[in-house]
Amino acid sequence: MLDESLLDDPEALALADRRSLLRGAAEAGARVRTGLRHSADAGLTELEPDGRPRGVLIAGPGTAATCVADLLGALAGAGCPVTRLHPTGVAAAAGALRWSLPGWAGSVDLLLIATPDGFEPGLGVLADQAYRRGCTVVAVAPPRSPLVESVEGAHGLTVPMASPPHDEYDEGATAGLDALWALLTPLLVLLDRTGLVTAPTDTLQKVADRLDSTAERCGPAIATYSNPAKTLAAELDESLPLIWTEGPAAGPPGRRFAALLAELAGRAALAAELPEALPAHGTLLAGNLAAGADPDDFFRDRVEEEQVLRARAVLLRDRPTGGLSAAPAARELALGHGTAISELEPEEGSELESIAELIAVTDFAAVYLALASSSRS
Repeated sequence: MLDESLLDDPEALALADRRSLLRGAAEAGARVRTGLRHSADAGLTELEPDGRPRGVLIAGPGTAATCVADLLGALAGAGCPVTRLHPTGVAAAAGALRWSLPGWAGSVDLLLIATPDGFEPGLGVLADQAYRRGCTVVAVAPPRSPLVESVEGAHGLTVPMASPPHDEYDEGATAGLDALWALLTPLLVLLDRTGLVTAPTDTLQKVADRLDSTAERCGPAIATYSNPAKTLAAELDESLPLIWTEGPAAGPPGRRFAALLAELAGRAALAAELPEALPAHGTLLAGNLAAGADPDDFFRDRVEEEQVLRARAVLLRDRPTGGLSAAPAARELALGHGTAISELEPEEGSELESIAELIAVTDFAAVYLALASSSRS
């Protein structure tokens, strides 16, 4: 069960937050600004590529690197195929992970490496393999890490990963929620120069501002009734979240939210894009997970009974253009089965600003759910 009293007690939240997750979420905007400075220092803003790559390959461990690949694929759209290289190995440990290039990768392709660790020997081997194939290699990694030496030895370009303003907390647990923006920002600058995405410096500055303003609205000092992240966390208590996304800018934030709910809060969640989410999750809502699925006496004493998991729909939208929307059908499906629905929609702005706001709110919500749930255990 969720300890709702904890949500409105900033001091108790700080004591429960042993991994400084709230600080990491709040510092995302600062990481974007530092990432921009590091990109300029590395010469990314002055690059003049000969043309677009045939394909973009992305490798890296963990939730942050997975979301980087997901976001870049969504932003590139049909302009260029973006492929994440999935690691293999006997364990999810830096020394055990291995990556391999697909057989078609060659001199007209771009390999991007994004890691908050930099001590994965498998990524160094991958960089060497890419060099022998003729691929261009760009890596974002902590400075002075072994990977930096490997990439530079393979004639690749490295950009230092933006470190948090306060480095006394351990980045290893989740690599910091702000690690996503530390890894993503230099790669957005690079792909903007190639013409694959639209991410000029002024837009990224606005992204940093949007992350800051959202962090203010979702911070621990803001009461639940006016805090969208705390409200969402409370709504998801004792539920199976069905995360429905609409629009290309909403898909990656929705999938990241589902991953963080499992990783941080230990909560199962399902993510799917509208309109296909409706038939995919319709049977779930018609079964025992529906809020109105209890066929027994409504007035019986449930005090001693174990809590029953019920579905809750979460609709993330980026306001798709054209006037066509599956949101009304999604609401009808959920409410028709007695299932409550939470909705998040960003304020006006660029596609990247919309993405930033959706990620920031759901990151905070996952952290609040994790902290308030653990305080009850």
